[in-house]
Amino acid sequence: MSDILAQAAQALNEKLQGADFPATAKFEIADLGAILLDSSGARVSDDDADVTLSADAETFQEILSGELNPTNAFMSGKLTIDGDMGIAMQLASALA
Repeated sequence: MSDILAQAAQALNEKLQGADFPATAKFEIADLGAILLDSSGARVSDDDADVTLSADAETFQEILSGELNPTNAFMSGKLTIDGDMGIAMQLASALA
C-alpha cells in the first residue's frame, strides 16, 4: 500500500469527520491507486462504489488541501466523475 494513499485516506477521514455520507465513493488517483469512502470512513481500497472520481495526484492533493474546489476541478476537466452525480455533489459539498 502506498504511503501517499494511506496519508490521503487519513486526511479524508479528518476532513469529513462528523459528516454523514451514506453512499460509497471512490477516488482513483492516477498511477497510485484508489481510496474508498463510505459510512465507516475512508480507506485504501479499489472496491466498487456508487460514484468514482478520477484525478491525478496533484489535483487530488489540491482538492484535499482546499486549494481547489471539487466542482471547479470537474468543470475544468481536472476531475472526472463516473456514476451517481448527486452523490458526487454531496461529497463535493462535504469537502469544500
